[in-house]
Amino acid sequence: MIEVVTIGVYGTTEASFFEALTQAGVSDFVDIRRRRGMRGKQYAYANATYLANKLKELGIRYHHVIDLAPSPELRSVQKNQDSDEGTSKRDRSQLSDAFVNGYHEECLVAFDLSAFLGMFPDSARLALFCVERAPEACHRSIVAAALTEQRQLSVRDITP
Repeated sequence: MIEVVTIGVYGTTEASFFEALTQAGVSDFVDIRRRRGMRGKQYAYANATYLANKLKELGIRYHHVIDLAPSPELRSVQKNQDSDEGTSKRDRSQLSDAFVNGYHEECLVAFDLSAFLGMFPDSARLALFCVERAPEACHRSIVAAALTEQRQLSVRDITP
């Protein structure tokens, strides 16, 4: 049966990030970001081209699933909430109800999770990836919850 883990990049190092993936036995890395670039040198290893090449070296297949990425408008909803609460994206501990509800409507209602999982062999171990350190502060937790609900898959976060 397919297994699912989630991982974020904030707070990691290149070594700890890739080590977490290999230790978890990840076979398929699923990037659910819309913009797949990171500013600055600190997280350059999470830029799409470098990331895909490094994963290939490790024997991990890279997939970009843009249909699971929130729109810029929806991201603005969360950004405004963060601003109202005086927190930054990196320090956020949870998503706003407005974002969660909007994400369900914008992304998950029309997304076929069964077809998505059908892209992978039954022995696959998927890593859902976005940038936030805490899964509760990231839309990957919403996708993970939907997979758990629909397919009774267990999901755990492996962010080092």
